[in-house]
Amino acid sequence: MSDLLFLGIDGGGTKCRARLRDARGTLLGEGTGGPSNIRLDPDVVWTSILTACREALAQAGLSDGDLARIHAGMGAAGAGQTSAVERLLARPHPFASFEIETDAHTAWLGAFNGGDGAILIVGTGSCGYGGTSGLCHYVGGWGYEISDEGSGAAIGRELLRRCIWAYDGRTASTPLSDAVLAEFDNDLEILVDWVGKARPADYGRYAPLVLRHAEKRDPLGIAIIEGAAAGLSAIGTRLLDLGAPAICLFGGLAEPLRPWLSPPVQRTIAAPMADALDGAILLARMARRRDGHE
Repeated sequence: MSDLLFLGIDGGGTKCRARLRDARGTLLGEGTGGPSNIRLDPDVVWTSILTACREALAQAGLSDGDLARIHAGMGAAGAGQTSAVERLLARPHPFASFEIETDAHTAWLGAFNGGDGAILIVGTGSCGYGGTSGLCHYVGGWGYEISDEGSGAAIGRELLRRCIWAYDGRTASTPLSDAVLAEFDNDLEILVDWVGKARPADYGRYAPLVLRHAEKRDPLGIAIIEGAAAGLSAIGTRLLDLGAPAICLFGGLAEPLRPWLSPPVQRTIAAPMADALDGAILLARMARRRDGHE
């Protein structure tokens, strides 16, 4: 047992992070690699994983020869897509074992050490996840086109929609709508051309602007943020209805939007016990126990 190593991997669209611990839980090293959303080319993903892993090994004074005693767990963006997981696992790996789950699952594992609870992720997208007795459910997170309420992308999309209302005279203009329309030279053809090429992150970059104007009591900013918070509160309420006793918040917009959430949801918010990397390490440990090795 003392010779065992456990590696946690957090795989995202822009970078991969890895953390190495020994069997006692002592931190040995950490590393980073490139893009690792598993919907990408598996060769790209494995290169990113191994780059991060080798950096963690180097910090620990270890080498590639130690890979065979590493039990690895990975929380990955894109892991909800079965075909993407199968493509990645079709490639050989150098580890003693390799377990993969969604990044939401490993964030939840870390937050509650595998116990009862739920997480609410609020960034460019949004998603709720969690439950009780190991029975977890997703709430939301189906993409900003039809879901992801309260996310940065949803806030930006709603902002542009309401700016069109102001342009048409259907609602009163505000400093926020004036500022946004000025970006497009007050020309809706330019705005529509932009929308035709925009990605979720392009919409999401407007979220801080909306928050700043809401704090200044801009009526449009307040309306959009209140609507976003209502959507997030509905996700949180559903997680509580599923039995979660507490909710941990994750993502760049979680704290800015926290004061706008409904009081019943706010009262259940708790600090996470650990992060997604330690959640991925717990995933690896749980897989080893499941297979009868602990």
